[in-house]
Amino acid sequence: MNCAIELLIVEDSESDGMLLLRELQREGYAPIARRVDRAEEFQEALTDRIWDAVVCDYRLPQFSAPEALRLFREHGQDVPFIVVSGSVGEEKAVSMMKAGADDFILKSDLARFVPALEREMAAARDRRAHKRAEGAMRYLAAIVDSSEDAIYGKDVDSIVASWNPAAERLFGYSAEEMIGRSTVELFPLSRRDELLDILASIRRGDMVRIADTERVRKGGEVIPVSITISPIRNLAGEVIGASSIVRDMRGEKQGERERRQLNRRLMDAELEVKALSGMLPICAACKRVRDDQGYWEQVESYISRRSEVVFSHSLCPECAAVYAQELEKG
Repeated sequence: MNCAIELLIVEDSESDGMLLLRELQREGYAPIARRVDRAEEFQEALTDRIWDAVVCDYRLPQFSAPEALRLFREHGQDVPFIVVSGSVGEEKAVSMMKAGADDFILKSDLARFVPALEREMAAARDRRAHKRAEGAMRYLAAIVDSSEDAIYGKDVDSIVASWNPAAERLFGYSAEEMIGRSTVELFPLSRRDELLDILASIRRGDMVRIADTERVRKGGEVIPVSITISPIRNLAGEVIGASSIVRDMRGEKQGERERRQLNRRLMDAELEVKALSGMLPICAACKRVRDDQGYWEQVESYISRRSEVVFSHSLCPECAAVYAQELEKG
């Protein structure tokens, strides 16, 4: 099955363009080509699609290879640009190569054309793949740097290799301080066995998730965290390290404590309400109340401690009259 290849040919001679296509057909290609010989047509063709390669004659009546190469580089396509020309001086050939042409082939030596084209197309594919990989790495690095979770990489011996800004904020160590040091410094003494278990799991290629554990900040503060640790493999599938994602659980733990305290207060309040709604033992003479522990206290203090009631003291009309009579007798 013939392999399709799309060429933009800058050539004023139709017969010379056909020679290039026949060379490709002999090597098993099914070329799809567009031939142009003017600058406007060339720019239009570059805008129209991404070509597999551009093949350009050196001299044309209204155009030239140096001008075509300049326009091609301005357009930014990363595909081979190969000059195929008749007799031309070595100085001009060298000048084209220095300007960025991928190869310079004489029309009298077209046997070189297909091998040169294949080589440069493969090189262009490698460049594009490398560029995509670099772009993906930059994007991944941006995600890691902007993460709210601490993320760091380490080798199989737990030596830190990378340390994101969130790790600096969580643990208090800068990247310069931690890279090259062991993560053992982040483990409380009571959690050192956990480190050994993690190392064993990572070397087996297992992922580790710990929902509730502790780590040590710079200065010695022990903080609650959750951790996910994933093995890092090379192209051969061998485990060469691990990435750790550490989430600060201090806020959640504080929320849990506050919820427990609120629940306790509600339970205490419920008990107090029940105490006030039951039968109260009260002294018939002094009117003091007996509490659950058997102690007697004034009814005002008993109720105040178990409710939001505030007492103010005054005399009722009957007591006021009695009090006035006693004053007159005195």
